[in-house]
Amino acid sequence: MELGTLRSRRKASFWGKIVPYFPYIMQSGVAVLLFILFIAFSAWYTSFLKHIPPELPIHWIMLLILSPLTIAASFRTYMQPADVSFLLPQEYRMKPYFMPAFRSGVTYKLIGLFILLLAAWPLYVRSSPEPKPLWLMIIVLAVLKIISSYGGWQELRMVSARARSGYRLLRWSLVILMLAAWLWQPPLRSMIFTLLVGINYVLSLRMAIKHQVPWETLIATERTQASRVSLVLGWFVDIPADGQRVYPRRWLSGTGNRVPWGQKDAFRYLLIKSFVRSELLGIMVRLALLGMLLVWWTGGSLWGPAIYLFLLFASCMQLSTLRKMHRDSPAASFYPIPPGASIEAALRLMFGIGLALAILMWLPMLVLGMAQLTIVLASLAVGIVLVFLLRSRFARTWKKEEDEDED
Repeated sequence: MELGTLRSRRKASFWGKIVPYFPYIMQSGVAVLLFILFIAFSAWYTSFLKHIPPELPIHWIMLLILSPLTIAASFRTYMQPADVSFLLPQEYRMKPYFMPAFRSGVTYKLIGLFILLLAAWPLYVRSSPEPKPLWLMIIVLAVLKIISSYGGWQELRMVSARARSGYRLLRWSLVILMLAAWLWQPPLRSMIFTLLVGINYVLSLRMAIKHQVPWETLIATERTQASRVSLVLGWFVDIPADGQRVYPRRWLSGTGNRVPWGQKDAFRYLLIKSFVRSELLGIMVRLALLGMLLVWWTGGSLWGPAIYLFLLFASCMQLSTLRKMHRDSPAASFYPIPPGASIEAALRLMFGIGLALAILMWLPMLVLGMAQLTIVLASLAVGIVLVFLLRSRFARTWKKEEDEDED
């Protein structure tokens, strides 16, 4: 079988298992919710464009908006553990297998990046004293995206994990610097800077020792990316989320050590330790930072409380995946854990994190203040009530699911 055909079949097989869940996502109301949010955001954005603050830091805003998608470099290879044995003899001719992965990794992100650029362009044109032409920014973003994607692929091939981390940090820094140059500096000066930095960065990638095909790294990366898809589906459908990536996070190793020692709290201890090493913690941190930023930006209007409550709701919905941690593990039946202990531990942890997020994302609103302090305090009160209501809802749902499983 041709290697390109092998990858196509694996891709079709993977998405063939995922697509049947899409109707359940639509039935959950997410499509209607997204449409309502799109209408609300469009109304707010149109109103904001008519009343742009005179000293809006548009360059910093554009840098903050465009940098993440410009830097992002991930590739779906659909590699499997058995490939180490069966495809290893063909290592020297794996290019037809990996080229579609690289093209897809660049193309799809470029489409999203261009859509984001077009959405932010009216704000940029109205706020910047000397805006760059749209066609020029499209070319710049495409070039920076290709550079970042090439660097991300070379990082996967590096033998040393320390070199991989160092080059990743270098890639982030240089792409941000090159994008900032195009936002702040004249085109000619920015082009010279981009050429010098880009060429030197590409040449520096040759210095690192690399595998011809990083089998273990690609298999681990594919497992992580597949688990992210399962994680998202788990918000709407009850499916096992296997292959979750584990992060060491030694600075959080002491978390959970004060949990009382006993059967009643054994699952709570396990859940806390798993949470601090899971990808879910990173998602929560990113959502909290995004929420604080957006609330800070819109805290002077009624959009601040609306965005605060929506992001708090989205965060708590993501925390519902705590219920699935170790749920399908056979080891859970080996230990004398009291009935309902897993549900109680998940609810307790979700409630505690939800309250912390409710306060953290509300703080920028308090710092900025509003014309009516009552609205600020009411927003916090509604946020806390929302966490309580979601806890009650999940308690009823999870209890019902457990009773059905026992029957």
